[in-house]
Amino acid sequence: MIKISSVLIADEIEQQCVDALTRGGVNVVKKTKLPVDSLIQELQNHDAVVVRSATKITRQVFEGCPNLNIVARAGTGVDNIDVEAATENGTIVMNTPAGNSRSAAELTSTLILSMSRMVAQGVASMKAGRWDRKLFMGTEVHGKTLAIIGLGRIGQIVAGHMRAFGMKTIGYDPMVSAEAAAKSGIEWLPLEEIWTQADYITVHVPLIPQTKNLINLEVLRKCKKGVKIINVARGGIVNEEEIVVALNEGSCGGFAVDVYVQEPPTYRELIDHPKVVCLPHLGASTIEAQERVAVEVAENIVALNEGKGLFGALNGHCLSALLDDSKVPVVKAITDLSQVLASLTVTKKVVVQCPESAKPVEKAIPSAVIMGLLPGENRLNFVNAEKKGKEMGYEVTVEFIPGAEFKIKAGDRKVSGYFSPAGTFISEIDGRKVLSPVLAMGILAITLATNGHSPVLSDKLRSRVSVEYGLLGGGRLALFENLNTVELDEISRAYSVVQFA
Repeated sequence: MIKISSVLIADEIEQQCVDALTRGGVNVVKKTKLPVDSLIQELQNHDAVVVRSATKITRQVFEGCPNLNIVARAGTGVDNIDVEAATENGTIVMNTPAGNSRSAAELTSTLILSMSRMVAQGVASMKAGRWDRKLFMGTEVHGKTLAIIGLGRIGQIVAGHMRAFGMKTIGYDPMVSAEAAAKSGIEWLPLEEIWTQADYITVHVPLIPQTKNLINLEVLRKCKKGVKIINVARGGIVNEEEIVVALNEGSCGGFAVDVYVQEPPTYRELIDHPKVVCLPHLGASTIEAQERVAVEVAENIVALNEGKGLFGALNGHCLSALLDDSKVPVVKAITDLSQVLASLTVTKKVVVQCPESAKPVEKAIPSAVIMGLLPGENRLNFVNAEKKGKEMGYEVTVEFIPGAEFKIKAGDRKVSGYFSPAGTFISEIDGRKVLSPVLAMGILAITLATNGHSPVLSDKLRSRVSVEYGLLGGGRLALFENLNTVELDEISRAYSVVQFA
């Protein structure tokens, strides 16, 4: 399992992060503002790196750091981390989504109230030496409808704030049921109904293909005339150019924005618009939020070290099964049996039949199979195994069956076995029962010869055999504790050979 002994802190972060890591037995080195070449060189000495948003962990960095186990983001957004490249490299990417939720929610509520009373415009007018009370006639939020797109922690906090001001809260989230939304005082509605009812719309969703340009000119023209939009989530959820059109034509009455497609933003028509309240990405910029994410990111790393859980991970979710001592033998059995199968065939379509008791590790099964089929593959681990397997054309089908045995099949080849506290036992190969189940350990040599004569081993190799087993229907298995390269080469010419980890 992954163990983190040394962490590089590559961006400025609160001392609480260093203290929490040190208490957890992790060595900490802090070097900030490193050029990419220096960053790659420094990371050769560390298992993990902690960043905020300044340091970019790009594909180049991952390619130069094959042994980097964790990139931990103290904060929510991971735009500065190439998550796809991380997964390919077998690196876990973590963030701390809960740490700045309250700060982001408070800023959202502040912007709603600010827009309703034109606070920013009034301040700018006063500082320009004017006294224009009549120009800044606002509206109350009491009795108005607030639509919240994304009903996670931030959205729920905003709903609580604004209901206290007398607003009606409606919302949409494909991952949240109407019943769950109602518990937070939010009426769940489909988007098409939300557009026509909302006086204010705030978005609290990640930037993914489904949410890019979610708020666009077509949507704004469906909304109530003068609807006000708030975005403190991610740049790109609101189409910046099209909302300017909507502001100019009056279909949108105001836009409060803290995040941009490009940061710092260069689209001055948006920034300079009189109906836009714009901030320099301050959602998490509170003392409390910075301290919380600093501690949380450290605690997540220490928790992984101690086997307590995989918290804040954006990839490698199947690793959770390897943190539970009761599940590790199950996953190992699948890998061991798949490794035996790989020694007998090169087919890429595999069916895994598992006992019902394996359901708690269902997400880890495809990765466990690929780990067994490709034991020597470079940079392969449980973070990237499933993805790499798919890219290489492997198809893994998982089925659950009665009984206690696992059956790994590929075409007409099949390996069966079961797990125990002692390890994985192989009970059957290609329909041939092992006279006494074999513990998967050391080096296993397999012959399925049916003529009654197994390939002849040299006297030296025969003396190295720990134990031999017969197969009902023909064939034999021989176990070795270890063999050198020459011996492995000799035995591989006559036997299928498996080297168990």
